[in-house]
Amino acid sequence: MTTYSPEQPDRATLDATWGPAVVMFGTNWCGYCRAADRYVEPVLAAHPQVPVHAVEDGKGRPLGRSYRVKLWPTMIFLRDGVEVDRVVRPTGRDAVERAMAQITGGSADL
Repeated sequence: MTTYSPEQPDRATLDATWGPAVVMFGTNWCGYCRAADRYVEPVLAAHPQVPVHAVEDGKGRPLGRSYRVKLWPTMIFLRDGVEVDRVVRPTGRDAVERAMAQITGGSADL
């Protein structure tokens, strides 16, 4: 199960990253977030080299607002600090796998 941390990286730090990274926004009590774990976790586990920042989002949280997050969970897929794709409330693995393939340069057929 994904654990969303109240500690958030600075947006400037994420913008300056090199390579692939994923920023996940949600909360530990969100039913949508818990339901999406069954689709998200296997994809993340298949790519242990990709840093994942699971951050707690909500009113007054600047990182989520900087990415214009409106629904949970929202996954932002970064490549060299630039948003390449986002997946909002996944209902299957396909969208998550495609987005991961975009930032890793791999095939979506894992």
